[in-house]
Amino acid sequence: MKLQLALDEMKLEEALEFAEKVKDYVDIIEIGTPFVIAEGMNAVRAFKERFPDKEILSDEKIMDGGFFESKLAFDAGAEYVTALGVTDALTIKACLKAAHEFGKQLVVDMICVDNLPDKIRELEELGVHVLAVHTGADQQAAGRQPIDDLKVMKAHAKSAQIAVAGGINSSTIDKYVALDPDIIIVGTGITHAEDPVKEARLIKEAMERRA
Repeated sequence: MKLQLALDEMKLEEALEFAEKVKDYVDIIEIGTPFVIAEGMNAVRAFKERFPDKEILSDEKIMDGGFFESKLAFDAGAEYVTALGVTDALTIKACLKAAHEFGKQLVVDMICVDNLPDKIRELEELGVHVLAVHTGADQQAAGRQPIDDLKVMKAHAKSAQIAVAGGINSSTIDKYVALDPDIIIVGTGITHAEDPVKEARLIKEAMERRA
């Protein structure tokens, strides 16, 4: 089980300094979508250079131009790139083509997917590496939680790894760990914590207890 740190709101130098503090507890560093929009592949390169032993994810949420946009991330050193589950199969296939050429992985973000079982089956048939439960910030503000979608994903996924994101912190981590996802994604739970290092440690310890 891997812990993925999602960095969304910081400037590049600030984000690099922050990641340095919590790196001992993190397996994957995510260059979040706002970060990618603000800094582009420069952020991916900078993080891979600073943290060569960490896996880097470029959260591009690709909807079109699958091969080209995936290649941008992989050329910059990312191990993972994300596409949206609501896109069509041709875009997913193009992303996978780039992933296979580079020996890297495609994560499909299932945010706003209506029929999870059918989409899981379709994506696994295409050979997607990771499926990500994602309850967005706007959905969380309306009271939706990712735990129910994670249960559905675990029940239906046969071959893909499962990642989960959406308001997870040290107070809620145990109920997610109990469902045994492959990757747990935490953003503001760590970055906005009063003591980010302690928060990252508590989350990682909960994950290790399950292992």
